[in-house]
Amino acid sequence: MSEKNKYQNRRDFVKKVGKWAVALPIAYLGYELIQKTSAQEFVWQIDPYKCTQCGQCETNCVQTVSAVKCMHAYEMCGYCDLCSGYLRQGVKERNTGAELQLCPTSAINRSFIENPYFAYTIDEELCNGCGKCVKGCAAFGNSSLYLQIKHELCVNCNLCSIAQTCPAEAIQRVPNSKAYNLKDGYKPKES
Repeated sequence: MSEKNKYQNRRDFVKKVGKWAVALPIAYLGYELIQKTSAQEFVWQIDPYKCTQCGQCETNCVQTVSAVKCMHAYEMCGYCDLCSGYLRQGVKERNTGAELQLCPTSAINRSFIENPYFAYTIDEELCNGCGKCVKGCAAFGNSSLYLQIKHELCVNCNLCSIAQTCPAEAIQRVPNSKAYNLKDGYKPKES
């Protein structure tokens, strides 16, 4: 091989390597941009009809305080004096004492409407997504309390740590246009 061809091959090699060195980072950035764009089109959401209130939402969310919060379907609520989502099981008194409340963070507020009815509201800032109130409401009430992922709090992980550990597989990715699976206007599933 002549000296001239040897240098020509080196130049061709350097040009090719240089093109790849420029093209690969550009392709990678394009891929990342597509991933971020498509990730914003889908969100994580809990199917309240599959949720078993296992407590994983509180402990497995990557956020310090879980992005999962309790929600209330007011149309379903019986506004009971002895709300099983608000009061611990077996209480003999009907007052708002902290020792009688089921919620460990006092995130459920109870206000008198008229005898014997009370309204229950959720303070989302206090709610940690433990699901104790939801479990109580499902066991002895009408399941008007349920858990949902609040999208303004969720960081929309590509692989949700709660979804990975959910025993009921109740957490799934859904289109952003169908972000919340609410129980308002609840209709029982047909068998």
